[in-house]
Amino acid sequence: MSANLATVSYIGATILFILSLGGLSHPETSRRGNFYGMVGMAVAVIATVFGPRVGAEGYAWIVLALVVGGAVGLYAAKVVKMTEMPELVAMMHSFVGLAAALVGYASYIDPSMHFEGAEKVIHEVEIYVGILIGAVTFSGSLIAFGKLNGKIGGKPLLLPARHWLNLALLIIVIYFGREFINAPSVEAGMRPLIVMTVIALLFGIHMVMAIGGADMPVVVSMLNSYSGWAASATGFMLSNDLLIVTGALVGSSGAILSYIMCKAMNRQFISVIAGGFGTTAAKPAAGDAAQPEGEVTPVSAAETAELLREAKSVVIVPGYGMAVAQAQHTVNDIVQRLRAKGTNVRFAIHPVAGRMPGHMNVLLAEAKVPYDIVLEMDEINEDFPDTDVVMVIGANDIVNPAAEDDPNSPIAGMPVLQVWKAQTSIVMKRSMASGYAGVDNPLFYKENNRMLFGDAKKMLDEVLVGLEAA
Repeated sequence: MSANLATVSYIGATILFILSLGGLSHPETSRRGNFYGMVGMAVAVIATVFGPRVGAEGYAWIVLALVVGGAVGLYAAKVVKMTEMPELVAMMHSFVGLAAALVGYASYIDPSMHFEGAEKVIHEVEIYVGILIGAVTFSGSLIAFGKLNGKIGGKPLLLPARHWLNLALLIIVIYFGREFINAPSVEAGMRPLIVMTVIALLFGIHMVMAIGGADMPVVVSMLNSYSGWAASATGFMLSNDLLIVTGALVGSSGAILSYIMCKAMNRQFISVIAGGFGTTAAKPAAGDAAQPEGEVTPVSAAETAELLREAKSVVIVPGYGMAVAQAQHTVNDIVQRLRAKGTNVRFAIHPVAGRMPGHMNVLLAEAKVPYDIVLEMDEINEDFPDTDVVMVIGANDIVNPAAEDDPNSPIAGMPVLQVWKAQTSIVMKRSMASGYAGVDNPLFYKENNRMLFGDAKKMLDEVLVGLEAA
């Protein structure tokens, strides 16, 4: 394949990637967006493999890599559950970061990639920055994976003077960057490069360990952005225009998504990096926060079915508890049953529900819930006063009235779904434990609220039986 044909193929792949991002912006076009992305990636791989920069002697290694990578991808697609998508996304981000770091080292020791004068400085800066971003993304994504699957606790790790520690690490990285660029030989440059890599790995661990609670969706989107910039840095190191452009697309879209998530939580991005919800330093007056008072009113599955049967308007608020219980299919069965008898049923989706952006939308799409009844927070919040029954399935922080009523609460100012304004709210939980942010919820004690305790899947199955028996 000639260089011109490879360039044209790259342009076509870039257009397909842009169309893919556009399609993924809405559930109804997400399948088409995925298709565009797959076709674009296929075009990019073929153009690279058969392009002028790959010799025939490298085909065997490329085929081996494609077979191994494809086998891992197929295996993951078959065995990873939809509830484990956040962990899978975090792991994929770590792979991108590791690839960027390895490509950086390979580019540095490759004799064909050595330059002189200004070109040498530019190339070494690309290598240094690429490995830095890649290492931070790799270690940070691994910690996020551990937090999302429960192997690492969600409580943030707050080291003394952690901000000064981060600043000191940054200064050290800059110092060794100077040493790296001024190194007289590859051997001499390896020492500052390795030191920087170790520091970057430690920084990624420290950064994500200090983030906890309800900020995890922001962490996932932030790491998505980092992985894009790591890929773009890899493109600079390899002089590959497609990697530069696609990496920039992923990096910028991830950054925009992080901004949207922070806005949805009334948070500043810097404060998320400094420490997540539930930290002792989040609010100096947190000790004066109002404590929930009153008694909870439990409700049975049969009583819940009766309330739903008599309701004319029902709103369902899914949360991570629904994902853990894998109850989305039962929820859809209940929805179809209610809609068949004329009940107006809709879903209310908070931007940070679950453990990653769009987590609930993915689960509901898997259960084949109609897209037109799945509404965002801004679209449905004003309708709660006219709603008969709201069912909150395994959500906590996103329906916490303390965000609006208690200025001393750690989540004060965070936009929430105002489910307490409905005639009756039913919260499904295993226990009275606080949510992922570690904040108590006064909703549980309100007079119009009922608590349905137990496994969400088991309780919803019983509710469905009650509805079908009517």
